[in-house]
Amino acid sequence: MDVTNKPASRPSLDGITLEMIVTQLSEHMGWEAMGAAIPVRCFTHDPSIKSSLKFLRRTPWARKKVEALYLRQARNWI
Repeated sequence: MDVTNKPASRPSLDGITLEMIVTQLSEHMGWEAMGAAIPVRCFTHDPSIKSSLKFLRRTPWARKKVEALYLRQARNWI
């Protein structure tokens, strides 16, 4: 059994940068909703794309949560 294959039902983040993810989430959801979904300071206190990227690039657990939120939300944007 080959465990390297991802399930076909799971969307891929290939070609999507972290900046694109944060920008689209902030435009579609707003910072307040993002902060409610993932309560991290970069979303709840004076949020910006720049500060969010800096934090998320250094914090793998938060980045995974943001990527998962993006995958859930992006289904509704199509």
